Amino acid sequence: MAELLLKVSNLHAEIAEDGTEILKGVNLELAPGEIHAIMGPNGSGKSTLSKVISGHPAYEVTDGEILFKGESVLDMQPDERARAGIFLAFQYPVEVPGVSVANFMRTALSAKRGEEVDVFDFAEELERHMTELDMDVAFAERSVNDGFSGGEKKRNEILQLSMLEPELAVMDETDSGLDIDALKTVTAGIKRIKSERPDMAVLLITHYQRMLGFITPDRVHVMADGRIVRSGGPELALELEEKGYEWIRGEEAAVA
Repeated sequence: MAELLLKVSNLHAEIAEDGTEILKGVNLELAPGEIHAIMGPNGSGKSTLSKVISGHPAYEVTDGEILFKGESVLDMQPDERARAGIFLAFQYPVEVPGVSVANFMRTALSAKRGEEVDVFDFAEELERHMTELDMDVAFAERSVNDGFSGGEKKRNEILQLSMLEPELAVMDETDSGLDIDALKTVTAGIKRIKSERPDMAVLLITHYQRMLGFITPDRVHVMADGRIVRSGGPELALELEEKGYEWIRGEEAAVA
């Protein structure tokens, strides 16, 4: 088996503000280049898992471990995890009025590389990535996510993914709120990036099988009540689409 990129072991996490436990013993392993999907009903802990992996301060890990490239990330700040190669695409990207997409990306890229990126080199690099993703270069002058449609916000996340070149891309419900045309555009961007960087691992968080109709995962995991209760191949997503999540309750009880 290939050396693991991400190993999550017996992960327990709670909301820092009130101590409500959300993750109740999650185990997950990804090797470089793999695509895994995590599905589950609302409140199962899917988005919390993505945020805990990236170091979101709203959550506190109370037990377990997260290893990235063999090293614990639990004492690393979110920006340190990002520089190490972990990328999180948010379900609801934050609006940043007054800061252009170009300036935001140059700042992020400079932080990732540990040195200021030359403005002219950056302009060429940004234009190349936007062209490859079929994005209008005028998009770069708009304020980050300010007044963007749902599809534009998600395409901006894909642009960041393309330029920052992480080793692990965690996509938190990237398909949320997208019509079918926007979904095709976004998934085409992910597939393009993946084809250029085959060693990049992708963790897709999603409610529905429809995104997996465009991106075929190597493994599908089902979360319920803060745990992964079932794992399988791509056919598991189709089974969930047909049966819903009620039949998973037996699996949940079996691991409780």
